[in-house]
Amino acid sequence: MNGTQEQTNKPMREGYTTGACAAAATKAALTALITGEYQTESTILLPIGRLVTFTVEQLSLTAEYAAAAIRKDGGDDPDATHGALIFATVSWADGNGILLDGGQGVGRATKPGLPIAVGEAAINPVPRKMITEAAAEVLVHHALNKGVKVVISVPDGEEIAKKTLNARLGILGGISILGTRGIVVPFSTSAYKASIVQALQVAQANLCTHVVITTGGRSEKLAMEQFSHLPEESFIEMGDFVGFTLKQCKRLGFINVSLVGMMGKFSKVAQGVMMVHSKSAPVDFDFLSRVASEAGAAAELIEAVKGAHSASLVGDLMLEHNCPSFFDVLCDYCCRSALRETGGGIAIDTTIYSLKGRLLGKAARNE
Repeated sequence: MNGTQEQTNKPMREGYTTGACAAAATKAALTALITGEYQTESTILLPIGRLVTFTVEQLSLTAEYAAAAIRKDGGDDPDATHGALIFATVSWADGNGILLDGGQGVGRATKPGLPIAVGEAAINPVPRKMITEAAAEVLVHHALNKGVKVVISVPDGEEIAKKTLNARLGILGGISILGTRGIVVPFSTSAYKASIVQALQVAQANLCTHVVITTGGRSEKLAMEQFSHLPEESFIEMGDFVGFTLKQCKRLGFINVSLVGMMGKFSKVAQGVMMVHSKSAPVDFDFLSRVASEAGAAAELIEAVKGAHSASLVGDLMLEHNCPSFFDVLCDYCCRSALRETGGGIAIDTTIYSLKGRLLGKAARNE
């Protein structure tokens, strides 16, 4: 077996969530504050029941507070927060509870529909539980009944957040502290699906009844120009998860759903493929030739479609041979596929653009 094959077949390395890093940093900082001893490691129990030991990369200690930092490791599926330092600063507080807040680089919720209340630091429920339990464990271990204040911060968080959808969701000023299991599974689709659901819930909480779902940033920009009357919460990047997003739209009660995308992926949607990753299913050129026939294309053009090697080329052929109705028929097929996926009861419209931003076709169905 050659080196490339060995690398391909190697098990993927798991990473850890920002929530796990924050909990480990909290335990290290509070232990240092109590004992006066610098900590080099911090072991916590993850929500999945696994004990994990983190390396403490930085630690500051005074009589009033201690601050510890853990570096976020995304494993073999690094995200925008991979490599960021997650700090926990702990100090004593009045009473005997554990107060938790966000500092520099941790965003704050400004819109309803998130799992945290408006005005609160963007530390999600499971990480909140992990952090407070880590602090409580240290207090119990040292037989202390004192109040503790924990502030989670990420020095580069505000810059990192620009690479995320936080601003769209109403999380301003930094990143979110996330995670439900404590680990990051390489190339897992669960995190992306969770972000889709969260974006839809924000739209719902902001009383949007019409959402526009797009396959990426380029199509979303075009969609925002097309539907400029809609608030930004109405626009959802679904990536390749067309079927999943449509079902969530139906489940959450949206009345109107607009699909906006490019020729390549929407050619798959038209033929009924609801996961449009490049490896999920090939473009069916026989299907596209039938669409061309329904659009009134000449026999030679229909044959040319059958021999095409990409959906974009098919689009180019239709424009070159002046057959614009092809795109409207294709959009209609997208609407039909979407209605089959949702079981109806929702108004669907589809718009297809060229890679250069040219409007190619539209269709709408309400069944």
